[in-house]
Amino acid sequence: MHIALVHPNYHSGGAEIAGNWPPAWVAYLAGSLKIAGFDQVTFIDAMTHEIDDADLRARLSDLQPDVVGTTAITPSIYVAENVLKIASEVCPNAVRVLGGIHATFMYKQVLSEAPWVDVIVRGEGEMIFSELVAAVHEGRWPAERDSIKGLAFRDGERIVATPAAPTVKNLDAIEPDWSLLEWDKYIYVPLGVRVAIPNMARGCPFTCSFCSQWKFWRDYRVRDPKKVVDEIERLVNEHNVGFFILADEEPTINRRKFIQFCEELIARGLPDRIKWGINTRVTDVLRDEKLLPLYRKAGLVHVSLGTEAAAQMKLDQFNKETKVEDNKRAIKLLRDADIFTEAQFIVGLDNETRETLEETYQMAWDWQPDLANWAMYTPWPFTPLFQELGNKVEVFDYSKYNFVTPIMKPEAMDRDELLDRTMNNYRRFYMKKALFHYPWRGTGFRRRYLLGCLKAFLKAGFQRKFYDLGKVNYWGPQSKGKLDFHFDGSRKVAKAQMEDWAAIHDRKLALHEARDRIVDDETGHAGEVMACGGGTQQMDDIELPVVSGKRRSGKTSAVGEMAGNAR
Repeated sequence: MHIALVHPNYHSGGAEIAGNWPPAWVAYLAGSLKIAGFDQVTFIDAMTHEIDDADLRARLSDLQPDVVGTTAITPSIYVAENVLKIASEVCPNAVRVLGGIHATFMYKQVLSEAPWVDVIVRGEGEMIFSELVAAVHEGRWPAERDSIKGLAFRDGERIVATPAAPTVKNLDAIEPDWSLLEWDKYIYVPLGVRVAIPNMARGCPFTCSFCSQWKFWRDYRVRDPKKVVDEIERLVNEHNVGFFILADEEPTINRRKFIQFCEELIARGLPDRIKWGINTRVTDVLRDEKLLPLYRKAGLVHVSLGTEAAAQMKLDQFNKETKVEDNKRAIKLLRDADIFTEAQFIVGLDNETRETLEETYQMAWDWQPDLANWAMYTPWPFTPLFQELGNKVEVFDYSKYNFVTPIMKPEAMDRDELLDRTMNNYRRFYMKKALFHYPWRGTGFRRRYLLGCLKAFLKAGFQRKFYDLGKVNYWGPQSKGKLDFHFDGSRKVAKAQMEDWAAIHDRKLALHEARDRIVDDETGHAGEVMACGGGTQQMDDIELPVVSGKRRSGKTSAVGEMAGNAR
């Protein structure tokens, strides 16, 4: 039983400026396959190796696998679909499988536009994909595909979704197989060392309106910290990894587990051999003020903070629970603990103005994070905010949903000016940092790291890869009015997907109306459903769409990058 896993050749011009990121989904998926008895797995990293269609066609033709699997986030969906189209032409007998967040939520769209996709894995891929492969191996495919939970496929003219599979409750039972990766290709540019993206927890208890993670995994689960450190120790010893980023959205949510994780790293002497970074919330930094020295001792050197927006109205729109002044204090606390900080700003909403963009720059400089990042607002098509925006969303070319392309057009400016003013923020911030801060701030590791980050920015800028500037013909303010974002206007939302959105929207309205009628026995007031960071309700149990005349009961679709949250 030969399985080929392919990582699509998609480049965004965003996070990859810091290095080539190892596709964690492959390791976690292959590890589960090995446990299930399927160890003949070939991995093709078309993204890292820049493998074009002709080369991929030749490789798949030579392999003639029984199963071809790939994954996609939203911007890589068309490339992933094309991987399986090539597979349908050169190895037609192979079962062609697509997983990942986009396909999980948008399976009707995908199956409508890419009928050569045999089946979609909806949700965490480890158990579902292993069961699918077993069915193929035992000759039960496709006759018994209806019995496998967590799938979507075409049956004639119908699109069928089987009931949602349960989430993986015992994450410690998953043993990722990192040996499939060519580790000399995955380098973290700021330090010049190999980089890994292990996973400690899945899920998020918060419900930020622009994010899909809370729907992604459905429930929040944490691995045994010792098991995670075991994995990291193997990455260091067996693959010479020198830096890792926890794939978790918010690894500090469970403070007790995170402390155990840090203490275990220290006990094994790993901070002398490997450094690491995380994404986290401002509120967690404020909460853990006295613990920050421990985190730094454990090797934590880089924290990316979701400060999100300068204007408080934007924080409120995103369902953030933080105040602007909290962001400044959190950055200072991290800086005092000798932890590098990266402030993340979201720009490009419909209410963006020249003044709000300037405000984000002024705040970034006032707060003095080590790094700042202005990401274009990207309304994931499976988040509540996307549907709330309605006809304000003009672009349905999902290949541009990459955090660097202006998807939304602000009312007060065009996309050219939005990009130019965002670049102006970058130019001013990093020019001042390069001249007055990075070369003079500290010695040893601190100085080396900061100069390494500057190197990554300069390299990407010189190659015109940063923010896809070369592709859109941006060369500075003089480029305004001449940019071409290459939106594919022929891309539209499939009718089946629109009908599904409408059905889900109607059910959610009914659910919220029902809740509003609930009266608390003690207070006599209607029950309150709170948003991100303080709510009593994490996510909803709702019915899935009608399939074959019957309603499938279960939670909204959850997803992994087939098997792991690769950034």
